[in-house]
Amino acid sequence: MRILRGLHHPRAQPGPGCALTIGNFDGVHRGHQAMLALLNNEARHRGLRSCVMTFEPHPRDYFAVRAGAPEKAPTRIATLRDKLGELARCGVDDVVILRFDQALAGLSAEDFIEKMLIERLGARYVLVGDDFRFGARRAGDYALLDATGARRGFDVARMMSYEVHGIRVSSSAVREALAAGDMERAATLLGRPYAISGHVVHGRKLGRELGFRTLNVRFPFQKPAAQGIFVVKVHGLTPEPLPGVASLGVRPTVEDAGRVLLETHCLDWPATLGPDAGYGEVVSVELLHKLHDERRYESLDALRAAIAQDEADARAWLQAHG
Repeated sequence: MRILRGLHHPRAQPGPGCALTIGNFDGVHRGHQAMLALLNNEARHRGLRSCVMTFEPHPRDYFAVRAGAPEKAPTRIATLRDKLGELARCGVDDVVILRFDQALAGLSAEDFIEKMLIERLGARYVLVGDDFRFGARRAGDYALLDATGARRGFDVARMMSYEVHGIRVSSSAVREALAAGDMERAATLLGRPYAISGHVVHGRKLGRELGFRTLNVRFPFQKPAAQGIFVVKVHGLTPEPLPGVASLGVRPTVEDAGRVLLETHCLDWPATLGPDAGYGEVVSVELLHKLHDERRYESLDALRAAIAQDEADARAWLQAHG
């Protein structure tokens, strides 16, 4: 899969035209996956490359900050790394990442079609969701896109809502499940266990002092969709995943600085890895079950006792669930 960061050069399309879909794709849930399968099928039928146009930051992040109300920005399900990884697994040929800024926000719907879809990408087929809006003040909709396509020579299609067990699958529904700690429902909506990946980075080594070595992965957004203490499995260090317990949040007892960190303690650290293994490696941590929300403890001794209890609870849950 090729990645284009911006469309700064004339005719920077992925190939001789493309089959295109547009959206944020936060989480790449089962609704997204169905849309991407349709996009890939249409692309192959037409002899085109399939292309996803997405945005960073999330447009709602941009408008929340601009309005002086960052708290109104949506929580984030996935990092850019994880989003791109899922798009690649869905078989997409190209991903265009556009920086959502003042210039893009101010682009009229008509100019967005002409300058981005036609001039830069050479779109021959465009697939959008049933609630798709675009352009300044969200003035553009499916009707405008379809009418322009008929006039300018590209096909437009609309995919209706995707449901699982009568539930409309959406990023909002995934966020709600994660916020509630309902990891089973989130996995149903995503089509896979919820996971966060990233490079293992050095921390303050406090876990070692407390007797619980951790693998630290930064979450690059201030508002993760899931927060708390979780039973997890770690992929990427050994052939089989390592069971563990993890904290995803701001560590209120020892820091509470607003920086979000995923700290994972593997329950049984393989001796073959050595005490310093993992640093710089890319791991994927599956969040399987939520034990409780983050808590602030009065002392490090109280924190140590709480982690020990979390470890015991994680072992019990894993044993009960095979």
